[in-house]
Amino acid sequence: MYRYIQGIAAKSGDYRRNKHRENNLVYGQKSLIPVKIHAELRMRSMHNVVSKVQLSEEVFRIEVEAPLVARERKPGQFVIVMCDDEYSERIPLTIADADPDKGTVTLIFQTVGASTHKLALKNPADKIILLGPLGNPTHIECYGWTVCVGGGIGSAPLYPIAKALRQAGNRVTVISGARTKDLLIMQDELRAIADEYIVVTDDGSFGRKALVTEPLDELCRRAPPPDLVVAIGPPIMMKFCAETTRPYGIKTLASLNTIMLDGTGMCGGCRVSIGGKTKFVCVDGPEFDAHLVDWDGMMTRLGTYRDIEKEAHDRCHLELQLEKLDAAEISASRPKESAQ
Repeated sequence: MYRYIQGIAAKSGDYRRNKHRENNLVYGQKSLIPVKIHAELRMRSMHNVVSKVQLSEEVFRIEVEAPLVARERKPGQFVIVMCDDEYSERIPLTIADADPDKGTVTLIFQTVGASTHKLALKNPADKIILLGPLGNPTHIECYGWTVCVGGGIGSAPLYPIAKALRQAGNRVTVISGARTKDLLIMQDELRAIADEYIVVTDDGSFGRKALVTEPLDELCRRAPPPDLVVAIGPPIMMKFCAETTRPYGIKTLASLNTIMLDGTGMCGGCRVSIGGKTKFVCVDGPEFDAHLVDWDGMMTRLGTYRDIEKEAHDRCHLELQLEKLDAAEISASRPKESAQ
């Protein structure tokens, strides 16, 4: 029910402005919720941030207290995160790791927009809304030889999948790539579970100077070739991973990260064409046969709100700069006040 309420509210940018109370009910655009139920649902979805680590200038790792999610999640599943309970943007993030004993889940994200910048400002003891686990888990079995390809931030959701494949008895080769050394993440974790670990960067600042498709093609040429390839990263990277494995007929899976609102299949914002059929990433995925994905159509849809996102991102940067200037002015005025 709460996901339904939040899904409707996420589509209504005027909800906060139009919200009012009447006869102990909350009225907003397209929603009608008893006040007590609204407050209880909101409280149950709030989770404490346990720790935060900045992995690079743009990449952050947060550990969130969510016992039920930690217990139930499986490799490949994701959660919806919101920075506050005032119907902020819903951010789909794949679970990078979980500790059922501690009751925590680990999320890794890159600050690419206004909402992820706000999420990066959260500190231990702060609260966020977290809903999940969502999506279908990765099918894990002993295929034989599996190659796991992670591009940039995609190495985070790749880790639990590669780990589960290794535990199922597979021989696992991991290819980890990024634009530059600073964007490489989870190297120690991936190296620990891989039988073979390959690192590439676009600029050659670390590892081999190459795109991930170059070592992937070399692995596909081996005899025998890999039995399964799993690719997670930017859409353009996953597209060319699929094109690399296609001539060899190697089964290839890709985990898609599309525009998403409710995460439960109601809004249709995450729809993609798979083999000519419409699928919803949130309920039919997020993993699909990479050779059947309409990559060009998916990437076109991802650009639908690019101008709006850029405007919000720029505004967020300005607001953060103003806050820093205000804090500096307050800090500078305090010694003068003390002297007086």
